[in-house]
Amino acid sequence: MQHFRIIRPLAFASALLFLSIAGAGTRVMAQEPAVKEPVATPSPAVPVATQDPTVKNRPRTTTDKSKSQKPATSVAQEPKPSASPTDIPPETQANRQEQSSEEAAVVPFYNNFFNTYRLGPEDVISVSVFGQDRYSRSGIAIPPSGRISLALIPGGLFVNGKTVDEVAEVIKKRYDEYIIDPEVTVSLDKAASYRYSIIGDVGQPGIRLMNRRMTVTEAIAEAGGVLGTGDKSRVVLLRRQADNTLAAIPVNVSAIYKGKVPDSTYLIPGDQIVVPGNKWKSVQKVLGMAQTLSFARIFTGL
Repeated sequence: MQHFRIIRPLAFASALLFLSIAGAGTRVMAQEPAVKEPVATPSPAVPVATQDPTVKNRPRTTTDKSKSQKPATSVAQEPKPSASPTDIPPETQANRQEQSSEEAAVVPFYNNFFNTYRLGPEDVISVSVFGQDRYSRSGIAIPPSGRISLALIPGGLFVNGKTVDEVAEVIKKRYDEYIIDPEVTVSLDKAASYRYSIIGDVGQPGIRLMNRRMTVTEAIAEAGGVLGTGDKSRVVLLRRQADNTLAAIPVNVSAIYKGKVPDSTYLIPGDQIVVPGNKWKSVQKVLGMAQTLSFARIFTGL
């Protein structure tokens, strides 16, 4: 009984504490909706602007906007100042034009020379097969027989008298039996079969190698130039024709040096340049004959 008397007040106090806590929780839950969802106050109505019928029927002013944007467009499209030809000094312009004209005049001759070059003995070529290094060869010197040896071509290939493009086409056809779509390129490494000769009153007459396209004046310059006894105005170029006859082509080297005529006579393989003597050479011959006669008189006593 004593224990019951002690526990009863404690249980009653616990019940009161629980009831007080439960009541406070219900009050808080009842107040939460009012805090979280405030009542929206009505805002003042915004007056709706009504459009005037006259304004509605008035056409749009798109042209005015485009007009106002034209100055901006013109400014944006205005190119930046750049160096115009007028800003370059006249001397520089003249030099550039002269260089371009010289290149345009010279390059076609050199390209034409090597594109139409006919292979011969002592020429050096290279054969390249794309993606097939074992079938490629470089530094092939063409022998006097004109027949070179290549892989997969029994008996070799005759190349004398052919251009590099023609040789590449022949090799491509032969390799097509072993390689799918072969890409063959033949290049000329050294031109040594073209020759010309120069005789007469020049510093070093003889037969010379023609490894590039050259004019008569260039050939004379490589031969040491015309001697004092040579006649520059009566130089003759001898060229072999189809019937094996020699055609004489006069070349006035003196006029070319003076700028009166263009230097446009180009050599082809087998040409022969003849530089005749002038009047001074004839005088020297006469004087030489006179000295010989006087020397003979001394011994003959005449």
